Amino acid sequence: MRKTYKLFIGGAFPRSESGRSYEVYAAAGRSGKRAFLANAAKASRKDARNAVVAARKAVGGWAGATAYNRGQVLYRVAEVMESRRDQLVAEVRTAEGLSPARAGAVVDAAIDRWVWYAGWSDKIAQITGNLNPVAGPYFNISAPEPTGVVAVLAPQDSSLLGLVSVVAPVIVTGNACVVVSSESMPLPAITLAECLATSDVPGGVVNILTGDAAEMAPWLASHLDVNGIDLTGAADLDWAAFEAAAADNLKRVRRPGPEDLAAAPELTRMTAWLETKTVWHPKGR
Repeated sequence: MRKTYKLFIGGAFPRSESGRSYEVYAAAGRSGKRAFLANAAKASRKDARNAVVAARKAVGGWAGATAYNRGQVLYRVAEVMESRRDQLVAEVRTAEGLSPARAGAVVDAAIDRWVWYAGWSDKIAQITGNLNPVAGPYFNISAPEPTGVVAVLAPQDSSLLGLVSVVAPVIVTGNACVVVSSESMPLPAITLAECLATSDVPGGVVNILTGDAAEMAPWLASHLDVNGIDLTGAADLDWAAFEAAAADNLKRVRRPGPEDLAAAPELTRMTAWLETKTVWHPKGR
């Protein structure tokens, strides 16, 4: 029997509250036909709101954890992904129509990227923080803090590597996220959700929704309890309207643009979701 996969909200796997699902097909083969793979839950705006609630509940504890602890938790996710490598390779291969060798390379790159971001958990503050020189008897110290809850529209054409490339930099610095996965290639995202659920990531830090991004994005962009939105996967949508809706509560917005997610990652994906807090403290005699 073909499975009907569920959503990932608050560390649990609920069905969509709407009861909707949609069919997932493999990439077209030489014959042009696409084989049926499974059914996936089609998230609704109510599911998106539930995911935001779960993320808000989780962000305080996650942001309050030590950077070292967050790094160790994320390293564990990479270990779980490595243990399920064969499954991920098979899913990426069927989703993207790749050869076994190419699919293996994509999965290895996704695992390596997760490890790369995990390694920055206790280093990013050293790069983005500073002891500022001031003319007066004060210490002036700037330090980064997480933005809060970030909505993420994952790339539609990269089932796993693109997903990791937009999720890992959000959570490594202490944010929680609500992610809308690739609509046509959701199975690797669901397997990643299972990796998160069986590691030490607290429930609600990552929430993964499957379905139509065009349906959920307007509500995530205008939601007043969302602090930032990554529109990477919205290039084919009216993302300017999402950006305008995000202005209602001054969300941070990362616009879609030409980007090679297979290239070496940059720090900007982490710093986009950080705020800088500056503290003045008097010097003693």
